[in-house]
Formats: sequence, structure tokens, C-alpha cells
Amino acid sequence: MTTLTHRARRTEVGKNSEKKVESEEDTNQDRSQDNEDTEDSKDIRLTLMEEVLLLGLKDKEVLLKSDSPTGDVLLDETLKHIKATEPTETVQTWIELLTGETWNPFKLQYQLRNVRERIAKNLVEKGILTTEKQNFLLFDMTTHPVTNTTEKQRLVKKLQDSVLERWVNDPQRMDKRTLALLVLAHSSDVLENVFSSLTDDKYDVAMNRAKDLVELDPEVEGTKHSVTEMIWAVLAAFNKS
Repeated sequence: MTTLTHRARRTEVGKNSEKKVESEEDTNQDRSQDNEDTEDSKDIRLTLMEEVLLLGLKDKEVLLKSDSPTGDVLLDETLKHIKATEPTETVQTWIELLTGETWNPFKLQYQLRNVRERIAKNLVEKGILTTEKQNFLLFDMTTHPVTNTTEKQRLVKKLQDSVLERWVNDPQRMDKRTLALLVLAHSSDVLENVFSSLTDDKYDVAMNRAKDLVELDPEVEGTKHSVTEMIWAVLAAFNKS
């Protein structure tokens, strides 16, 4: 299970810093999500997995509702496995199978291979990363440094805004893709990268709000809205791992 930690140089957040930032956000709290969607449509379209990987990179370096092809190789491979499996498995079981963390030798064929490298290559094709060879004494290693820093900063700002200027204090009112990205970023331990550029006050508020969000009871939240049920199921699975 992953955890959210505060910067070492800080003491526990005081109520005053929370109120200070909240006062700056009140007028923006109910800003229309349509504006954000319009802005995003002008940018490069990334999958959630690509966004999580991008957030984790330094700038120098179930129930199947539809099995229709998505155009994403990894997702289509996953859907193919799920469709061919009877009886159906739980979300947690599928995470274990797809990541190769299962103890069942008869189900190792479900593991997705070279996921990080395949996602990185997709980002290279989209002009966000590049491919370089670095020499490490006895061998060469392929690396994928970020070249399109604008796209990464857009993504970082989107998540920062979701817990600051656009904070709605209700996960059921949040943009569903943003909620999913926050959950996956938390489970992948890259939220620190997202908030590290914030000022001290805003950093503490953002971390506290993200912490409160991911510490909600997934079983309870998943019953409130069918659209977010899978998001909370994934968080529950990661919490148990």
C-alpha cells in the first residue's frame, strides 16, 4: 500500500494555511468542467497509463462492459484476456494477473510484458519522450528523457488545480478521468512529483486533500455512482496489495 508523505522540512499543516488557500479558491470552485475539456482537446491525447508514466519521469530522464477495440495495444490486450476468462475474476485478481504477481503458474500467460517500455515507446511516437542510449560501465541502457516539457507541465497543472483551484470537496462531483488519474498516481507513488513545485502552503493543502481523497472507504464510495465504481475498485485492490 502506498502512502502520501509531507516534505521533511515541514511541520504539520495548520488550519490557517488551509483557510488561506481555500479563500483564494472559493470563486473558482464551481468553474465549468467544459472549459477544461475544451483546453485538453487542443493537446496531445494520452491514455491514463501514459499520463501516469509521464508524471513519474524526471525531465532528464472485472466486469467487462464493452470488448470493442480501443486502439490502445495494451488496453486491447487486457480486454482480450478478460473476455476470454470464465468465470469472471475480481479487479484485485486481474491486477495481480496482469502484473505477474499471481502465485498461480497456470495463469502466468495473462501477464502483460514490458509494460513500461511499451508505454514509453507510445510517448516517443507522440513526440513527448525521446530515446537515448546511456553507457553504464559494462552495458548500454535505453532511456527515454522528456522532450515535450509543455505537455508534462500541462498534466501536472491539471492535477494541481484539481486539488486547489478546482477542488470541489466531493469525489462524486470530480471529473472522472481526473479522479482516476489521482488514484493511479497515488498508487504509483508519483503524486510527490506532481506537487513538488508548489509553494509550501499550497503543497500542504494539496497533499492533505489528496490524502483525504485516497483514504476514503472505496467500498462506500463505489456504491454512490456507477460511473466511478471501477475507479474505487482499483483503489481498493491497491490498498490490499
